[in-house]
Amino acid sequence: MTALVTKKIEEVDVMKKWFSIVTLLTVFALLAACSNDSEGEGDSGGSEDGDGVTISIASWAFGSEGETNLDRMMIDAFMEENPDINVEIDESISDPWEESLASAASAGEMPDVFALSHVPTGMANDWMMDVSEYVEEDDEYDMLPDSVKEAVTYGDSVYSVPSSQNILGYFVNKDLYEEANLDVPSLGLSIDEFESAVSDITNVNQGVIGLNEANAIPEWYPAAASEELGWYTFNEGFHLDSNEFISGVELANNINTNGYAYATLSEDEMANFNGEDANEVWMNNEIGIRWDGTWAIGGYEQNADFDWDFIGIPGDRTVITHDFYGLSSSTEHPEEAYKLAKWMGFGKDGYMKRMELADEEEEVSLSGVPLITDEEVLDAYFERVDVPGLKEAYGNIENAVIEPYKTTPGYGQARWEAPTGVEVGDESNATMGALIDASVSGQVNIEDYASQINDLANQKYEEELEAIGEE
Repeated sequence: MTALVTKKIEEVDVMKKWFSIVTLLTVFALLAACSNDSEGEGDSGGSEDGDGVTISIASWAFGSEGETNLDRMMIDAFMEENPDINVEIDESISDPWEESLASAASAGEMPDVFALSHVPTGMANDWMMDVSEYVEEDDEYDMLPDSVKEAVTYGDSVYSVPSSQNILGYFVNKDLYEEANLDVPSLGLSIDEFESAVSDITNVNQGVIGLNEANAIPEWYPAAASEELGWYTFNEGFHLDSNEFISGVELANNINTNGYAYATLSEDEMANFNGEDANEVWMNNEIGIRWDGTWAIGGYEQNADFDWDFIGIPGDRTVITHDFYGLSSSTEHPEEAYKLAKWMGFGKDGYMKRMELADEEEEVSLSGVPLITDEEVLDAYFERVDVPGLKEAYGNIENAVIEPYKTTPGYGQARWEAPTGVEVGDESNATMGALIDASVSGQVNIEDYASQINDLANQKYEEELEAIGEE
């Protein structure tokens, strides 16, 4: 009996040990399965347990990998602020930009967020999603100037997010005018005062010239001369047969042929100046008025050894130009993509961080002006950028003229690319750009072709309107 009891006890002990081993193996198996599931969710790019999502972005503003770049710093800052969103810069999208995007679209490899060189092209190719539902619920989007919102609204839809804003216009070398005992040009000068300021300061033999180049005049002149016209006459169509456009071409021609612009001087005349190009001549204190954009202010602050200011274009209208982001129509993370595009562009938090980063890193500087008209943002910006004329110009931004290349259907063709059928010099079929340049240089009379090029410009406008379904 004792032997039998002992045997039974030994069998129970064996069964207990076996049960413990099986239990431990089961626990290990469950833990391994959980670990594999977690890794799988992380690899897929999104989960609900804190692993987050990965989105990609492409822009020419990032420069080259490895260089100190403010936009790359902004991406890092975004990920610090949003640890559930991982952002990858898509280095495969490069010049020629639209061809590169088209190739990515064909391969099904579009970045979630991407810079646009021409919004209507992206719309015609169905590259972008409609972001109307996001901007309509965004109070900060309402703080954009009306002119900006109108420029990116097609029908009732919005397909792009403003990513940067610059003001275009003239900068003045105040020292040159004061030394010559001439009135210093300022924001709001008239067209006649502008012409006088350019001619009166010019003394080629003494190495002083009034203007760097005159080619922008036919573009801004119509908006300066008439409230009814925009940049390059655009206002619901082109008006290149208008007196304002013709007068702008004639003013540019007058400045060039009288030797008031550095770009059209002869080699012998240029020898009177210190510099290999107009930029160096300006920095060397020898150009009275220079056409440029606010992207140049950082360079002026660092390199211009003279007193300068921003004077815009004649009249009281401010000219603004923009870059835009599109959100891929195939993105799996539209909310995160919009959040990133806003941070990099018009959003208040993003721009405040941009200014903070620019303060901390000597190798970078702010480029452009804030997009939203938020008082805190503007106060912080103009504390850093002390350019009185620019601050005054920003005050007129609600009445701004939009430089329309990136948003207006057919603009590239209407301004530069469309063949006109007109013989100019050695060109039997000069493009729009070549014909206008020839008019500015005096080779042809713009009045002879104004009606013809106006019809052509509006034809190209209507063709792309139709392509994006807005005819």
